[in-house]
Amino acid sequence: MRALSPTFALAPLLVMMMAAAGPLRAAEDESEKDEAETKTKTEKPEPVPAASVTKHQIALDGKTVKYTATAGWYILKDKDDEPIARFGYTAYTLDGIKDRSRRPVTFAFNGGPGSSSIWLHMGIMGPRRAVVNDPGYASPPPAQIVDNAYSPLDVTDVVMIDPVGTGFSKPLGEAKPEDFHGVDEDIRSVAQFIKRYVSENGRWGSPKYVLGESYGGMRGAGLAYHLQAEQGMNLNGLVIVSPFLNAETGIDGAGIDSAHVAYFPTLAATAWYHGLVQDKPPTIEQYMADVERFAREEYLPALAKGYVLPEADKKAVAAKLARYTGTTADYWERADLRVTHTQFLQELKRGDRLIAGRIDSRYIGPSVNPLAAEMDYDPFFPAIGPAYTSAFLSYLHHELEFGRDEEYQVSAFDIEWSWEHEQPGNTGWMSPVPNTVPDLALAMTMNPGLHLLVQQGWYDLATPFLAMKIDLEHLDVTPEARNRIHVKYYDAGHMMYVHGPSMQKFRDDLVGFIRDTDRL
Repeated sequence: MRALSPTFALAPLLVMMMAAAGPLRAAEDESEKDEAETKTKTEKPEPVPAASVTKHQIALDGKTVKYTATAGWYILKDKDDEPIARFGYTAYTLDGIKDRSRRPVTFAFNGGPGSSSIWLHMGIMGPRRAVVNDPGYASPPPAQIVDNAYSPLDVTDVVMIDPVGTGFSKPLGEAKPEDFHGVDEDIRSVAQFIKRYVSENGRWGSPKYVLGESYGGMRGAGLAYHLQAEQGMNLNGLVIVSPFLNAETGIDGAGIDSAHVAYFPTLAATAWYHGLVQDKPPTIEQYMADVERFAREEYLPALAKGYVLPEADKKAVAAKLARYTGTTADYWERADLRVTHTQFLQELKRGDRLIAGRIDSRYIGPSVNPLAAEMDYDPFFPAIGPAYTSAFLSYLHHELEFGRDEEYQVSAFDIEWSWEHEQPGNTGWMSPVPNTVPDLALAMTMNPGLHLLVQQGWYDLATPFLAMKIDLEHLDVTPEARNRIHVKYYDAGHMMYVHGPSMQKFRDDLVGFIRDTDRL
């Protein structure tokens, strides 16, 4: 029998191998196809900026002005050009400006932390505003929106900012909420947005202002330093509305006696407003001058003696605390002279089963539990909150033509926030108590063109006026820099612009401040 060639001998085996390889290759091809499809499904498209641009007009200060509204978001990126956040904003720019680089621009935000900018936006800064019934409850729907004759738009362009976690702003890619939710992290991301907006819109030459309300004061003070030190951007002015700057003076009930002193005059102002003070002085200014003297010269020394204050001294101070606040001496004695504002607001009108507001203590609401030690809720928010929310979302969707298919986060107060702050000049040490007063002092020292405007309500128990005064007194600046600080008071609370007469005063003070500082 003739011998088979090696190739011929292996032919059956090759056939068998090829037959087996066919299904294997097909299986591999199918697997690769599945992996490709899975990858395509899991990969998100590259985030892109979005904007809706609309044209409008409004009458301001007796003149009709035309303006452009831009609602949208930018995509912020890290140093590796990877997306880290979608950052939402609404910008209002006056039309017909030949050289926009010379026109002032103001970046504004609320606080929280975790609040969107709808309150300033629909209350005083934007060209349209929500109608409320100060100091009572707003009318039921439909939401009422009118032209805002008190907007500063005729004097400055306005950019309303929603920090990450609020509005349309949120982390992207590998970024996490904690990358933005902290004193320093927040300052950096907001500064990055401001720099981006200034660069994209040719505003480096413009006079620049930052306006922040409440926690926006802490953010704003930090930004004033960070922008000039890290971004090379000097501000003409910082405006802090009802500011929270320092936890040591701004949080009572945390075992810090100075905070009780800072809050006390506003407790007395609340009693004065509601007619609970005997021999009531004719003006709130007169009353506050007397109460502030007592708080500094008698109340503070008494608290400084701690819990070994002699009984006779304790009773004498308690009697004065009661007289100034329309309460009883026994109440203050049982509290060892340390009543928090949330306890006081429950106690003040307990006999009528009513509680006063924290954001604005002119507001009154029924108590849910008249036996509770602290206020059940803040009557201010149900009085105006739904009206603002409805008005803003209706305005955003219909007039600005943006965001119907997106979730707008009005408030995110449940976020976890890092309160650590690295103060400038502290060689890396983190401040255990959040305080950006040193940042502001250094900003005003390094930038002789930086002016400060403080706008403060008498009936604000979220950020009381004496806390603000004490913080400003502790600004380590020269007399020249101190002359650049301007403080204005209003007959309302934290959001003083819900009060009719205060709207006009707010505009007058803000517009005057910008006009005085944009061309020095």
